[in-house]
Amino acid sequence: MNANSTTADDLEPTGAPGGLPALAQINFHSLDPEDILAVAAKGAVALFPCRVEATYVALDEEMKLCPPSQTERPELTGALQRSRWQGRIELPRGDWGWAFPLSHRDALHGCLVIGASAKPTPDHVLLLKLLALRAGAALACADIQQREVGRASQLAEANEILAKALHRLQTRTQAHELLEAALAAGDGLQGIVDALHRLTGRSVCVEDTFGNLKAWAGPGRPLQYPKPKPGQRAQFLRSLSTQAGPVRSGDRLCVLIKPRTEILGVVALVDRGDEVDEDMLFALRYGSNVLGLELSHQRNLGELQLNLRRELVDDLLAGTDEQGAYARAEALTHDLRRPHYVVVIHGGRGADNASIAAAGRAAANLNLNYLAGRQGSLIVLLVDSHPAPDALHLAVSRQLGGSTSAIGIGSRCDVPADFPQSLLRARRALYVRLNSAHPRGASDYFELGFYHLVDAAHTAGVVDEYVRQWLGALIDYDAGKGSDLVYTLSHYLECGGNYDESAAALHIHRSTLRYRLGRIADLTGFDLRDVDTRFNLHAATRVWRFLTSGT
Repeated sequence: MNANSTTADDLEPTGAPGGLPALAQINFHSLDPEDILAVAAKGAVALFPCRVEATYVALDEEMKLCPPSQTERPELTGALQRSRWQGRIELPRGDWGWAFPLSHRDALHGCLVIGASAKPTPDHVLLLKLLALRAGAALACADIQQREVGRASQLAEANEILAKALHRLQTRTQAHELLEAALAAGDGLQGIVDALHRLTGRSVCVEDTFGNLKAWAGPGRPLQYPKPKPGQRAQFLRSLSTQAGPVRSGDRLCVLIKPRTEILGVVALVDRGDEVDEDMLFALRYGSNVLGLELSHQRNLGELQLNLRRELVDDLLAGTDEQGAYARAEALTHDLRRPHYVVVIHGGRGADNASIAAAGRAAANLNLNYLAGRQGSLIVLLVDSHPAPDALHLAVSRQLGGSTSAIGIGSRCDVPADFPQSLLRARRALYVRLNSAHPRGASDYFELGFYHLVDAAHTAGVVDEYVRQWLGALIDYDAGKGSDLVYTLSHYLECGGNYDESAAALHIHRSTLRYRLGRIADLTGFDLRDVDTRFNLHAATRVWRFLTSGT
């Protein structure tokens, strides 16, 4: 109860109409329902010799004792509910009882229940009703005030939520703008990582799928970047792919760079135990999306340029118009007007994309400008200066590992029309190398000696007759029977007539080799023991293998 309010302790019981001044002195200054009901109860006792049986207040559309310290009287509450909280009620011992509703504008805000040993006069009842009306108005004001306080609290809470949402929107808009501006600026991964570092205040790193560092922004970059083992890296990427958000790994918060279904790398905040808030996490997640766009763009550009280069290589090797070839090469920033050489590489892994890229790196390490492509299972490089065979083989072997088998280097190309012939000669050099006693290595067409003379004779049209003279019967027999007697004879002669070495090279039994050699002698009529005959047959088989390698 407010300290300034007049209470029943200040009044003496009186009757009407002398009670009106007393009623006027009863003021409801407090907006607390308990204070209002206390003033009403004491005022009723001051206006009429009675006792207060109970006081109630309406809370959440339900009447409850107020103050709640009053003793619960279920029989009284039940009687009040039946009487709709107003009018005459029955009290124990037959005393007079009345429920005065504390209402305001037809809204029930409480109830004052009084009892007396004698029935009050109409004037006393009138005074009590007026007191109830004033108490009802006070309770209505209290209810309004409480509602306003509640609304103010809700408004303050809503304003706080709105302020946080506005701040979050501003920070996320800033993240969008900075990262998208970095993407549009064309500064690549480093530009995006620098922007992410400015947004978060943390060091940022980007790794490829193998764990190699691609970009770093901020302090603390390791002098030697640690690289995980392949099995550990694969397990780490799998664990990241199963999580919806960032995953902590040591001092880093990591997110996959995965624009579609393919994993392109990992971006991480290096927080070193510092707290990372939601805005930083949003910047990290959105940064991974922007990095995914950049990496996909780089890959698409690389694949497009690679396809254009391979198409140009294919056309040059097949024969194409000169001016068109120069224009296409210039668009690819390759100077085709310099002398070139065709290099063909036979590797155990074939001519897949990884092998072609590795061969290109080998050429670049030798300071050779190149165009790369494939011809069947062979890797093809068009290099702009003559490579040293041994150095080229060593560089390619380092890139391809132990899979490198042999390399053939063709003739010089001064104009685009020279490339088809250079390819043919490079293939012949490669074939000679593959069928030599030392197949691993590089052979230059113009260093083939005897084979170079064979090619010149073949170009002049005088070598075919020589081959037919010595091997014609075997060639025809092989063609008709599907056998390989010429091939068998070639290996036998290359091995110097040694049965064991020849059989091992042909992967056949000695008796099979003996039978084939007997069949060769029968078909040709030649004595394989004759020195001159063996010399001419050896030369003819080498010519045959050299010429068939170019087809």
